[in-house]
Amino acid sequence: MTFTERMFRNTLGMFPTGVAVVTARAVDGTLHGVTVNSFNSVSLDPPLVLFSLSRKLFSLGVFLTADACAINFLQEDQQDLSVRFNRALSNKWAHVTYKPGITGAPVILPALAVLECRPYAQYDGGDHVIVVARVEHVECQECKPPLVYFRGGYHKLTSAAPDANGDAYALFSGW
Repeated sequence: MTFTERMFRNTLGMFPTGVAVVTARAVDGTLHGVTVNSFNSVSLDPPLVLFSLSRKLFSLGVFLTADACAINFLQEDQQDLSVRFNRALSNKWAHVTYKPGITGAPVILPALAVLECRPYAQYDGGDHVIVVARVEHVECQECKPPLVYFRGGYHKLTSAAPDANGDAYALFSGW
């Protein structure tokens, strides 16, 4: 290996990501949540997404055994929620507005978008577990700017310019 762990981490930080909070309800009814930026779409048919969880995560067992989870995409003005749900062993849910989702997973209010999911598969990902989830329900709010993470900090996203046909998503092949 010709690079250090810090160099690798800094290089990965050059890829801007959205920020989400994955939430679940434990068997005993307690609420759990963790901030992730390792979210990715996998498949449209069936509708699959993935996220990665650190093996050091205190509530890892809850997320790996929960019968449902919600992936809450954060809005630009929700940096405080990102920080809150990134802290270990804190009272993450104090003063957080949420509702039980269709799947029973807690859904943060408001959120830019929410994907309610059921477990699909789990894979070894080194010091992380890669969780693949099947999307059961989708909620999108009015379009607000997303919370973006880049080079170790939060940033604002400028508006995407639509193409000649007025489609901002046309840049992505297959859409």
